[in-house]
Amino acid sequence: MPTPFLQIDAFADEPFGGNPAAVCLAPPDARPADDLLQAVAAEMNLSETAFVTPIGGSAFGLRWFTPAIEVDLCGHATLASAAAVWEWGLVARETPVEFRTRSGPLRCTQENGLIEVDLPAGPPAEAGAAVADAVAMVLGAPARWVGVTPLRYLFAEVEDEAAVASAAPDLGALRALPYVGLIVTAPAGESRCDFVSRFFAPAAGVDEDPVCGSAHGAMGPYWADRLGNADLTAIQLSGRRGTLRVRPRGNRVRLAGRAVTVLRGELLVDLAG
Repeated sequence: MPTPFLQIDAFADEPFGGNPAAVCLAPPDARPADDLLQAVAAEMNLSETAFVTPIGGSAFGLRWFTPAIEVDLCGHATLASAAAVWEWGLVARETPVEFRTRSGPLRCTQENGLIEVDLPAGPPAEAGAAVADAVAMVLGAPARWVGVTPLRYLFAEVEDEAAVASAAPDLGALRALPYVGLIVTAPAGESRCDFVSRFFAPAAGVDEDPVCGSAHGAMGPYWADRLGNADLTAIQLSGRRGTLRVRPRGNRVRLAGRAVTVLRGELLVDLAG
């Protein structure tokens, strides 16, 4: 039977902003083959395609795929998946949604059109000189501080917002490193927020991710500590841009933003398995 799907712009206030994700609804108890899910994600050709499977009540299974690989955590596609569950009428809009994932249970709530996703926090640990040198080679200049997150993201604090906006990393050199991607971040300057960033992940099949929720799981606790503020606003300075509310809380971080549905359709492939 056909598979319903939505394409949703996450962390966006209007269509064609934020980060697009495809969300596909698999039947309950479906066991589609991994290569089928990967083929669907490659066909969608977005930074992430999410597959949602009803478990019971307000609980759902959730998996995320880039066009090239399955990933352990994706914030923007989780937000999009929650928006899809509510839009499909699978649970009432005032009911929180829980997703069962490779990163444990993730809870989503909604209030006044703002969707909040509760994710594991993953602050970076400071990297050694060899990693800092590799990041400098990729960026073409040394960073102020370099770390590695638990998700194997390189983390580079650079001089200022202008340096984030103008970053043009050597994607070939980055792809060759044994890391998933590279966060480039700085305190905000002209932007009306607390910090800004960009995220590059060519090894995962995504040269630049427009708005990366899991990267903010690392940046949230980092900037909360640096700025002395646990209630932050962030902007990711990709071409599409996206705005997030970021609230670190112990070993979790709450990310909130809006979601805009831009496409509804059916995938003429049966995911029943």
